[in-house]
Amino acid sequence: MQYTASVNKLTGPLVQGLIENADKLRLQVVKLQNGCTIIDAGINVPGGLEAGRIITEICLGGMSTVALSHTPYTENWPLTVNVHTSNPVLACLGSQYAGWSLAHEKYFALGSGPARAMATKVKDGKTLPVEELYAELEYNDQADMATLVIENDAIPPVEIVEKIAQACGLACDKLTIIVTPTSSLAGSVQVVGRVLEVAMHKAHELHFPLENIVDGMGSAPLCPPHPDFVQAMGRTNDAILFAGQVHIFVKGSDEEAEKLATALPSSTSKDYGKPFAQVFKDAKYDFFKIDGMLFSPASVIVTAVESGNSFRAGKLDNDLLNQSFGT
Repeated sequence: MQYTASVNKLTGPLVQGLIENADKLRLQVVKLQNGCTIIDAGINVPGGLEAGRIITEICLGGMSTVALSHTPYTENWPLTVNVHTSNPVLACLGSQYAGWSLAHEKYFALGSGPARAMATKVKDGKTLPVEELYAELEYNDQADMATLVIENDAIPPVEIVEKIAQACGLACDKLTIIVTPTSSLAGSVQVVGRVLEVAMHKAHELHFPLENIVDGMGSAPLCPPHPDFVQAMGRTNDAILFAGQVHIFVKGSDEEAEKLATALPSSTSKDYGKPFAQVFKDAKYDFFKIDGMLFSPASVIVTAVESGNSFRAGKLDNDLLNQSFGT
């Protein structure tokens, strides 16, 4: 796969828009002493749905359209996050996927967004991507600025900021970090906005050829936020697991398209059937004990573009969604 677009350059105007409209969007912009720009989207300020929508587009590398709308396909939760990208592999896996693990003392977070595509490390005298996924994608972004999104309820310590800048080969004043707490309105939007990304990630785990995925779109209901982290995280996941819908367009045979459709829905997982907060609790709060195949949309359509045939699998589960969201 050959990708030439720069996800960091494409997101530049979106990031600048957040900064210039911080008051309107109820954000707080802070400059650290080392020059890094921190955008607080829900820790010390309210943030909001529109901020979350823009941040989701930033997570997707500026290669997607994210919209909020009302749809009737769930009984009690009509407000929906809609995502479309004509470059789903690069936008979702190459940018949005929260694949960069960052830790310092008691602070831990996963980084998502375009800065991931610039991050490298030196191992055995060789310069390698921080995440192995980029070697497979054959993609390394080059830009004079970078943006990372962190899902956390605290500003990252300076040690993590410097680690990110160094990995990206930039001075700290060329780095912007956006922080979205899971319990915030903006955080809810940007996590539910991963509905297409989880399908891309699962397709990758199923060893479907990524070069055969040519377009995609997805939607999921926006969950009400919750002040408790585990409950908030559970609701954002459940929006996708129980009511997320994706439509993926692929090259290749009908057999491969049908096989992908059949395997993608969340209901194929052994851990499906109860709200994610309970699944997490049952796993003793250890993500590694949860079946990775659970993280996927509820309902999928896969269209084989060369034949024009479409294959459907999965279903929405309003009862589980209502149980999670607190109806």
